[in-house]
Amino acid sequence: MFTPSYNRAYTLPRCYESMKAQPCKDFLWLIIDDGSTDGTAELVKSWQAEDNGFEIQYIYKPNGGMHTAHNTAYENIHTRLNMCIDSDDALAEDAVGKIIRFWERHGSDKYAGILALDCDLEGNILGKGFPEGLTETTYNDYYRNGGKGDKKLVYRTEVITKYPPYPVFEGEKFISLGYKVGLCDDDYKLLVMDDVLCVVEYQPDGSTMNMLRQYRNNPKGWALMRRFHMVRTRSAKRMFELNVHYVSSSIFCRNGRFLKESPKKLWTVVACPFGLALNLYIRFKTRKK
Repeated sequence: MFTPSYNRAYTLPRCYESMKAQPCKDFLWLIIDDGSTDGTAELVKSWQAEDNGFEIQYIYKPNGGMHTAHNTAYENIHTRLNMCIDSDDALAEDAVGKIIRFWERHGSDKYAGILALDCDLEGNILGKGFPEGLTETTYNDYYRNGGKGDKKLVYRTEVITKYPPYPVFEGEKFISLGYKVGLCDDDYKLLVMDDVLCVVEYQPDGSTMNMLRQYRNNPKGWALMRRFHMVRTRSAKRMFELNVHYVSSSIFCRNGRFLKESPKKLWTVVACPFGLALNLYIRFKTRKK
């Protein structure tokens, strides 16, 4: 297990309590502190001193955003499987035991890992469950075929760490975690585990609640992701949306070479006026008051 955390000392205890409650203690919890200033280090140190039945490792790094915390985690993980549990989430009952038993029964070098379910605090599955009879898929194919809602990824460490780290752009602190997911999808499928592994509570300061500001503040990262998905999408609608966002992000980062760098130049040309409109809309909605 690994948890990226930035000033989340107020949510980490619920995550910790869910770790302590696991009947199976055959796991390690790696906490990547992304530059917190709220006493996270002291909190984790107190947990490390407890007799909780599992190992807690703590790594502090300067603040760089979620993707850089993932980079640090993957540089330091050595367990066979790994799963990210966010600082405001909790492990479901016996999640560790479920993962181990499922992988021992079904896992092989053919698969990158496991795709499982998340639920909310009331136990409701996020989005949709899995279609009956679905035993394997890729992460993106699940959503292309009508899947909805956050799902939990459990990766084989030797697979996910062989791909390049998330790119880092100076002055930016966000790149979609879909970058490495997409690279992995190119080569492997995931086993489908029709069970809940994580209990999720969205916080108002979470990145999912601030997407327009993310678009404005991290345009190079978003432009990269738009190009990344352009060569993978099978949908004309999605292709158009990607190019509109690509144009908008390119305007934000003042990239005069955006058309030359586009892998789908005709689509980008068509999207230009719409991308300009989106750029103006984002500027208006995120203006300082």
